[in-house]
Amino acid sequence: MTNNPAVVASAYGEPDVLTLIDAERPTPGPGEVLIEVRAGGINPLDYKLYSGMMGNDPAALPMRLGLEVSGVVAEIGPEQPESDALAVGDAVLADRVKGGYAAYVVADRGDVFAKPETLSFEAASGLLVVGATAVDLLTTTDVTAGDTVLVHGASGGVGSLVVQLAVARGARVIGTAGAHRHDEVRQLGAEPIAYGEGLADRVRALAPDGIDVALDTVGTEEAVDTSAELVTDRGRIATIANFVQAPALGIQVLTGAGPSAEVRARSRQLLVDLASAGALLVKVDRTFPLSQAAQAHTYLKTGKAQGKLALIP
Repeated sequence: MTNNPAVVASAYGEPDVLTLIDAERPTPGPGEVLIEVRAGGINPLDYKLYSGMMGNDPAALPMRLGLEVSGVVAEIGPEQPESDALAVGDAVLADRVKGGYAAYVVADRGDVFAKPETLSFEAASGLLVVGATAVDLLTTTDVTAGDTVLVHGASGGVGSLVVQLAVARGARVIGTAGAHRHDEVRQLGAEPIAYGEGLADRVRALAPDGIDVALDTVGTEEAVDTSAELVTDRGRIATIANFVQAPALGIQVLTGAGPSAEVRARSRQLLVDLASAGALLVKVDRTFPLSQAAQAHTYLKTGKAQGKLALIP
């Protein structure tokens, strides 16, 4: 038995560089919490970190991966405030962790939240990063009641939360998705529409009074071009996935840096509260054991996942 099985990138490259190692079980320091991981959320940023897209410093290898988890509190570090109700055995979720693809991980107390009973551990491990991204998209473009919002990729991990949060704000939402996903989009509260040739015309037919906001979670040329064609105010178009074409069109690109960072940080408790109230659904596409991290990331790269992916220790 390993003390703390963990996934690392042994080199920069493709998913085949991911390997399972025996790591030491960490000890929480002041202001920290040790979490026994039940599910480690998989995010595109994980791949970007070890692929070399964000640098390839050999000193960072082997690289521990995993930014968010759900699990159970195993140990609480010293100097915990007496007013803190967190206790060993509590079900929690956390983001901003380092090395969440593991059986145990340490998190700062401020990044740990009570797990909503409405969410499974697998779903909870996919709430904070995509949820905060969704809030950022809506906040940056100032989505409010009465707006008509076009969401590209409405059935995906981020897109499905964008839809739910926009509907909760009182907006009318039109969401692109494959035909086999249209029922799911309807259940989220949006009006589904097929992507592909003629998208702009189909949107106009569905919303003859116009589109106020367009939010791109997929990054395709079609999504960006259609958004720019339909929305006059480029300040109300935002993408999280197109970093080349969008800036040239004056479309906002959200990376989580700058003002977005504060928006995303503040959003986390709101997301937990909404999920606890049953007002947010987190879609899980599939899960993988830690030993199949490479297979999980290979699947992530296909772009076919319709919801979140998680690694299970």
